[in-house]
Amino acid sequence: MIEGLLQPTHLLLILFVALFVFGPKKLPELGKGLAQGIRSFKDGIKLTEQPPAPEIDGKS
Repeated sequence: MIEGLLQPTHLLLILFVALFVFGPKKLPELGKGLAQGIRSFKDGIKLTEQPPAPEIDGKS
């Protein structure tokens, strides 16, 4: 069922529907927002995967 989902004709149809719904002026803004969201999500995952740095306490 999912194997033929991302064929080129399907992607063109999705792009056409998005263009019709949002208009040509809104699509670049939506793409930019989506890219920033993905980038921040990846950065958040990288931060959680790294072990916490040991805290150095200057009190002796």
